[in-house]
Amino acid sequence: MELSEYFPVVILCRVTGIPRSSFYNWKRSLFEPSKRARDFARSVMLFMEYHKRYPSHGYRWLNAKIRLDTGIVHSDPYAYKCCRAAGIKSKAKHYRYKKPGNPYRLFPNLLLAGLPVYSPMQYIASDMTAFCFKGTYYELTLYMDLWNNEIVSHALSSRRGDRMTYIDGLEGLIMNKDKKTEWQTILHTDQGAVYASKKYNDILELNHIAHSMSRSGTPTDNAAMEAINGWLKAELFTDFHVTGKENIEREIEEYIKFFNEERPAYALGYMTPKQYKEAYGGNGSFRSRT
Repeated sequence: MELSEYFPVVILCRVTGIPRSSFYNWKRSLFEPSKRARDFARSVMLFMEYHKRYPSHGYRWLNAKIRLDTGIVHSDPYAYKCCRAAGIKSKAKHYRYKKPGNPYRLFPNLLLAGLPVYSPMQYIASDMTAFCFKGTYYELTLYMDLWNNEIVSHALSSRRGDRMTYIDGLEGLIMNKDKKTEWQTILHTDQGAVYASKKYNDILELNHIAHSMSRSGTPTDNAAMEAINGWLKAELFTDFHVTGKENIEREIEEYIKFFNEERPAYALGYMTPKQYKEAYGGNGSFRSRT
């Protein structure tokens, strides 16, 4: 553009081997962009806005969240193109595969049998995750329904090694447990001391809950729960910017509400746990998940 002020366009086009019509079309596009270019620019700005709010996620999740919130539908290749144009990349950490360990002698790993999940509260996974915030150590125990990835119970404590987070979370699970389900509830955990304790397993037996355990040192046996622990901490501090100004317990409650009702999940076809339950469990005709 600067050279055209000093040299005739015809000479510049001849030197560069570009037809004059192509030059003038390009020049016109700078001041009068096409509808396609304007739509693409708007889409890029939209993805940048959502990435700013949820920087821990990649283009597929952002695309699903935009579709959920706004009703705007983009294909995944188009979403990738927008994110690449904006330089958007997920800030979440990735974990490496770890070699499986030995089975636990008290409780078998029932998830390894590959049985399909036919209904809510049939398979529950549990784990504890720890994090530090403003110099305070917290332990959060979660109970998640593997049918729709809904967090059905949780407990938080600022005491290191607090056994009651497991017990309190279990009591919350029992309160939410559907007594009329035709499938026995199976609870899958790791080999932690509390999960293996007599008191904990007596509570399970009294409430007709079968216990399943991962192999020693094999977090991939409880992959769904491990993944949630990773996403939870990434989203709490990267996306939600937990401050603790009001009450960290309340902020955890708000996040879990977001997780269950507003967060699209890849394993559910980018539906939220609430949407999945309404779509496949509302009329009692449950959908199998293998």
